[in-house]
Order: sequence, then structure tokens, then C-alpha cells
Amino acid sequence: MAAVDTARARAQAVLRLRGRAVAAAALPAACAAVLLAGRFTGHIGAPGSPDAPLWDGIRWAVCAVAALTLALAALVGRAHRLAVPPVTPAVPLARTEAPELYRLIEELAERLDVPAPASIALTPDCDSWLEEPHRRGGGPEPAAPVLVIGSPFLWWMRAGELCALLAPVVAGGAAAAAPDIAAARRWVRTLDASLGERRRGPAALVGLVDRRLLGACREHSAELERAVAAWSSEQARAVDYGPRIAAQAQVGLAYAGWDRLLTRVALPAWRLGLHPAHLNAGVVSALTELSRRDRLADGYENRLGDRPACDLLEEPGLIDTRVSRLAAELLHEEPAEGWQPLDWEDYPQRVVLRGWRVQAAALQAALGDDRSRTGPALDKLLARLAAGEAEELAAALAGQVARAAEVAPPLPPVRSGRDLLVEHLTATVCCAAVDAGTAAPGLDWLDGPVLLCSAAPRGELAPAVAMAVEDGQDGPLRGWLERAGIRVERPVRLSG
Repeated sequence: MAAVDTARARAQAVLRLRGRAVAAAALPAACAAVLLAGRFTGHIGAPGSPDAPLWDGIRWAVCAVAALTLALAALVGRAHRLAVPPVTPAVPLARTEAPELYRLIEELAERLDVPAPASIALTPDCDSWLEEPHRRGGGPEPAAPVLVIGSPFLWWMRAGELCALLAPVVAGGAAAAAPDIAAARRWVRTLDASLGERRRGPAALVGLVDRRLLGACREHSAELERAVAAWSSEQARAVDYGPRIAAQAQVGLAYAGWDRLLTRVALPAWRLGLHPAHLNAGVVSALTELSRRDRLADGYENRLGDRPACDLLEEPGLIDTRVSRLAAELLHEEPAEGWQPLDWEDYPQRVVLRGWRVQAAALQAALGDDRSRTGPALDKLLARLAAGEAEELAAALAGQVARAAEVAPPLPPVRSGRDLLVEHLTATVCCAAVDAGTAAPGLDWLDGPVLLCSAAPRGELAPAVAMAVEDGQDGPLRGWLERAGIRVERPVRLSG
């Protein structure tokens, strides 16, 4: 119970600071009222008395300070009433869309003896929390919070693991229901939101006041949240120990797979104006591949018999599409207007091969030959690299990519010229291999776009390209092209 007492004590400290701020705003007005009353009753600076001029001056000064203080307090109060703390973007999940998930959470809340969340939402992130609703102008009674669940957890974890993982989060509902803690949190969130507004002129003083108030209650607020976390953790001990340990073991794995899927697989599609429609299903494939390749998910086969948490949804595919769209909007730097959904089976052609064609076209333009939709021939390009022109080509390519990145489809951000040349030469070789019919574009769940080639070892392509660019030694790359059945004198197609 020590955590409970600490949380309440810190909340009371924050509320006392709020009370002092209100008292400080009212004090000049109270003093002015006393002085004016004394003037009219004749008890303070009565007319005709020797000290009347002195008290008149004091009254005018105090009244002026009171008027300015009340005006500033009115500005601050108005700003706080209108301030709306930012809400993390999430996909709301209606009860009809996930009745079993709602039932699981409500049963968990009952076991923990805490209020159940008002609703559930999904976020494209590996995190879960209670999102407390903000009511404009505050309110005497705190509303029940929304449970926000990280969507990768829902698809990767088993139902029992998800329940154990969410136990400390749901247990936080007890703190959210405590009026003093809720009021303290609400005031701190209001200060944060008000401070984030840009103001000019006299209204800029509101920011100064908010900054001083936040600084005064920052330590208490931080200790409050730490105490609430400890309180929730204590309550969550009622959940079975075994599933809690299993769930914690899966958190890091889910985060690693999700991050790799986004950066290696989703990002190339986003850059082409496409958004994979089932990212969460993809993370399951990525983590399954990770467990097979690196044995980082030991015991996954034993978990297959348990019910996946996404089965608690009525239509997992539809929900996955909505979350995947939100992920594209939040995590990619380009606007999402006009984006097209992408199914995983179409990824090799619509993303991998198309991306290679775009890069090959950029390399062709850097070579100074953009007169047709076919162009560079690999033999001429390799000859220029062997002649020591890599630095010149890299500089020209960097400029070309910078210009092309401003138009659709967008290209990856500009990097060092040599790295860029290696990447674009590799893409050109891959296009040539596909055109020769000896290879095909493919998707690796952990590495993203790959070339599927049975005629020549894929692992030898990267070092051969690097040697051609860095050292001007084109022999290894020519040998790989020959084994892959690629005619180097044939122009590479840049479309289709």
C-alpha cells in the first residue's frame, strides 16, 4: 500500500500547487477590495485625514495590479478551458468488432478488482496504455479511460499471453478512477496542452505562467506516475505468473520483428505510394521466419496450439487493414493521400521490381542517356567503372536522385554517392536478371526486396557489385552475370 499512499500524496501536492496558483491570482483583488471598503467606511485613509493621499496612492496601485492580475488570470483560465491535450492516433475498436476481446478485458478487470476500460483501441506500435479522455474545461468526475493495445501484440501473442501482458495496464484503471489522482493528471495535461499553443502579444504571458506552473509540479507529477506504475504492478500480481513471464519474453521479440518489417519491408512500398494492407499478418510471418532462422523465438512451435489473440476479433483482416493504413500515415514522412492498398502476394511485382526499375532509370539518367525507355547496357557501365569513373558516376547519381525525389514516385533519401551507386547498380543487375528470365523478384520477411535466382548464388552478388564500384574490379561481377545467363551488351528495360 506504500505505492498507493505515495501516489495520493503526490497528487495532493500537485493540487495544492493549483490551489496556490488560484490564490495568488485572487490575492491582489482581495487586497484591493479591503482597501476600497476601508475607504468607503472611513477606516483606512478617510477623506480629509493626513494620510489620505498616501492611502489613495496605495489603493490606485493595488487596484491596477489587481486588474492586471485578473486579466492575466482570465487569459490563463480561457486558455486552459480551450486546451485539448493531444490524443495518440489509434484505431477505435467497437464492442461488436471484438466482443471476445472486450469480455477478456472485463474479466481481467474483475479479477484485479478495478474499473474496466470504457473502450478499446489499437495502435500500430509495440506499446499499450490507458488513454484518459479529456473533457474541455475539466469535470468533477473522471471518465473511464480507453485501453490502447499495440496491434503487433494482438497478432503475435497468444490470448493468455496478451491477458497477462495487459494486466498491469488494466490495473492502472484503479488510479484513473481515484478523483484526486485523476484531477492532478488532468491539470498537468492541461498545462502541457496550453503550453504547446503558439501565442503572440499579451497572450504570450500565458505560456510564461504555464511554464512556471509545470516546472513547479514536474517532480510531483513524475513521482505520481512512478507510484501509479508500482501500484498497478502490485495489483497485477494476481494474474498467473507463468503467462506473465511468457508474455514479457515475447515483447522484445515482437518489437524487433515489427521494427524490421516496417524498415525493410513496408518502407520501400510507402516510398512508391503503396501501403501494405496487412502489416500485422506480415509481422507474424517475419517473426516465424526469425524463429526458424535465428532461433530467437524458441518454443514458438509449442505456442501454435494456443489460441492467437487476434482470434478475439470478429474480422482480423479488416482491422489489420485499418491499422496498417494508420501506420503508413504516422510513420512515413510523405502525405498518405492517394495511396493504394497492397496485398502481400503483389509485393514482388508492384514494389520490388518497380523499385528496381525506378533505380535503374535514375542510374541511366545519371549516365547522361535518357533518350529512350531502355538504356544503360551493363557492359558500358562496367567499362566505365573499370576505367575509374566511379566517383564521377556517384556524384552524378546523387544529384539525379535528389532531383527525382521531388516528384512521384518518391525515391529513397539521398545517401553517400558510393553507397547510392552500389544500390542502383545492384537494382540494374536485378532488372537484367529478371529480363533474362533466370531470376524473379521476391520478398524476404526480414530483409525486404530480394532477387530469387537459382542460376547464380545470390550471396555473391553484393560483394561483386561492391568490388566493381569501390575498386574498379568488374571481373567478379561479369562472372556472376555470365553464370546468371545475363547478356551484358543487352540494354536493361526501365519499365514494364
